[in-house]
Parts: sequence; structure tokens; C-alpha cells
Amino acid sequence: MEAIPERNGHSRTAPHGRLTPAPRPLPVASREPVTLTVDQVAALGDRLRDTITGAVRMPAEVLEVVLATVLAGGHLLVEDHPGVGKTQLARSLARSLDGRFARVQATVDLLPSDIVGANVWRADTGAFEFRPGPVFANVVLVDEINRATPKTQSGLLEAMEERQVTVDGESRPLPAPMVVIATQNPAAGYDGTYPLPPAQLDRFLSLVSLGYPSADQEVELLRAGPEPPATAVTGPERLLAAQEAVAAVHAADPLLRYVVELLGATREHPLSEVGASPRAGLLLLAAARARAALNGRAFVLPDDVQALALPVLAHRLQRTAAAPASANEEIVEDALRQVRAR
Repeated sequence: MEAIPERNGHSRTAPHGRLTPAPRPLPVASREPVTLTVDQVAALGDRLRDTITGAVRMPAEVLEVVLATVLAGGHLLVEDHPGVGKTQLARSLARSLDGRFARVQATVDLLPSDIVGANVWRADTGAFEFRPGPVFANVVLVDEINRATPKTQSGLLEAMEERQVTVDGESRPLPAPMVVIATQNPAAGYDGTYPLPPAQLDRFLSLVSLGYPSADQEVELLRAGPEPPATAVTGPERLLAAQEAVAAVHAADPLLRYVVELLGATREHPLSEVGASPRAGLLLLAAARARAALNGRAFVLPDDVQALALPVLAHRLQRTAAAPASANEEIVEDALRQVRAR
């Protein structure tokens, strides 16, 4: 299998291939310093909205979660039925960010080395040479991630959390920024799927579902035909600068206490077996900072936390055995009603 580079820096799969790896590793920190203000981050968010909505029809509130996830430096999991635009969303987002793009089609025979890379013996040099996998890219699309086995899913754990991979005892840093966008089909009713374990789910900052379009949107989709591809509106250096600006958005102590009390409410809920972890609180705050910046504010409001609590927290919770399938969302919604913002 051979990855064929395209003019825009992306890669496509050679015939009969399964992966689209980046052809070579990227430097991690070889960039000119770039500094952005909150207003510039908001303007960048407007451009991203325009180009993505021009390529994918999706609810505005879902797009806000997607943009907050990327600007917070997190990873995105898109769960829905086949054919509603999950892969199109991931591709459009990758093209709009204009970084190195790689795609992995998850299948049952996929191996961890197919994602992170492997050391290959070269007879001409008499030595092993590291061949990087598709995870050495700025935007990595893992399509139908729950069709891969748990062993292969675990190959992404270190990459997503520590931005590095370790092969044969040697750690190699990944390019920055690095965003994983994974899609999955709902487990119920789909054979050959392996539900993501809690440790894997916890690596995704948010989980979104596109849902079916409205009747009017679907008629327009049939009338218009294929959507135009998204255009690049930023690059890796500017995205890194935007993420740094987001991390500097102010969060007052009362708001931090509000986040902590929300986490506590999920842990004490009668339907909750395992509540939200401290890492969930860190990621919720990061996403809230991103939403504030997207709205041109240099400070976080409780509204930002409330708007993102469901997509950030619900997939991390473990409900009791007797709880219904919708219990995770119910736990978060109850916590939002019970905890008073200060």
C-alpha cells in the first residue's frame, strides 16, 4: 500500500489500500511565533463556521461544540447512523484547518502499528528505520473507530493524551497541533463493533451527534447535489496561536467552584456508577474558554459551561446496571438544574 500525496498536503489511499498515512513526520516546533487576540480568535471562528457550513449541513449548536473542541486543543468523537454526514464533517474540518491530513478506515484486522507506525528492517542499510503511521499528521480522521478491536483502539491512547507515540521503547513526538476526529456507528444494531472503553472515551473532549436533517434541509440537499469542498481558512501555526489565546481566557474562582460542584453532582447522582473525573473538569473548562473566545470574550461565563456540559461530560459517565440508556444525559441535565451558578 502506498500513500499518494495531493497538492494541498493531504494524502489519499492507493488502490486497494486501507490507510492514508502522512508520508513523512512533521516537525513539532519549527514555526514562527504567532500571537492572536480574543477578537482575532472570534474572527477565525467566524471563517471556520462559514466554510464548514458551506460544505456540510448541520445544526448550529453542534458546529459550536466542534469549533470549541478544536480551539481547546481537544479531540472530537462523532456518533451517528451511517449516511448523515459524519465523515463529510471530519473532512471539511480537516480541509479548513489546512494541516497535514491522514485518514484511517478502522476494520477488524487493523493493527496498532498501522496507526502509530513501526520499525522496518532495511537490508540496504543493515538497520531498522522507523516508518511513521498516519497519526503523524495535524488532523487524523479515524473512520468507524468502533469497528477496530480494543487492542487497536488502545494504540491511540498515548497519542491523544501525550501527543507522542512509543515504539520499541523509543518515544517520538507528534506534530503540533494534532487533532483526532473519530466517527463511530451506534453499537446497538450494528454487528462487528467494539464499544470504546471508558479510558478511550475519556480521551475525546466532546461527543456530538448530527442527527437527521429537517425535511426542508433534505429537499435542499437533494436539489443541490454534492456539497462543495471546504476551503482552508487557517494553518497549523495560526491554529496553535488560537489555542494559546484560548488557554489564556480568564476563569474566575466562583466559576471554577461551579465546575467542581457540577462534577460532584454527577458523582452523587443515583443513576451514576462512576461520575465525571477531574480530567473531565479540566476539559470542560478548556471548552468553556474556547466558547468564550469564539464569542469575543476574554472571560468565561456560566453560560459557556452550561452550553458544553452535555457534550463534554455525558460520554464519560458510567451509569448503573439498572439505569436506562439515556441515563448519562439525564445525570448531566439534573446536575445543571441542581447546581446554582455563582
